[in-house]
Amino acid sequence: MARLLDLYKNDIAKAMSEKFRYDNPMAIPKLTKIVINMGVGRATQDKALLDSAVDNLSKISGQKPVVTKAKTSVSGFRLREGNDIGCKVTLRGRRMYEFLDRLISIALPRIRDFRGVNPNSFDGHGNYSLGLAEQVVFPEIDADKIQHTHGMDITIVTSAKNDDQARELLRHFGLPFRQPAKT
Repeated sequence: MARLLDLYKNDIAKAMSEKFRYDNPMAIPKLTKIVINMGVGRATQDKALLDSAVDNLSKISGQKPVVTKAKTSVSGFRLREGNDIGCKVTLRGRRMYEFLDRLISIALPRIRDFRGVNPNSFDGHGNYSLGLAEQVVFPEIDADKIQHTHGMDITIVTSAKNDDQARELLRHFGLPFRQPAKT
């Protein structure tokens, strides 16, 4: 079983229930899903870039990504509606917890000059988004075989009603939030 799932069931749910005074155990916030998105804008000129992004994302997530298509045409970017421009994967259940564990314990500490993730990147509904500049921070990716680096957006969707509850939930999971600068 995933380490963070055990941690949630044994410790985090109790701590959240005590702090926010939940009467119903089903009201305790939990992780719903994690969506990883890689936009490959240059894929319109070079299909190999999209293929490498799909391959990298499947190695990182352990699941086959879905290729995303352009919804509208933008002539300034030489983009037509229906062109393949990225890929995404939605993780749920055990894979979601395993990915979050690897993200927190392995990938984020490998980022150069990492001081923590932004504590203000919540959307107002308890969901958190962060961006990574390159995929090389994950140990599944061999840095020597990479021709192009791809950034990715990671969205952690929770069942929390507000940002404070979601921030506390993610803090219990070990997500390293940046401390505000002292003046």
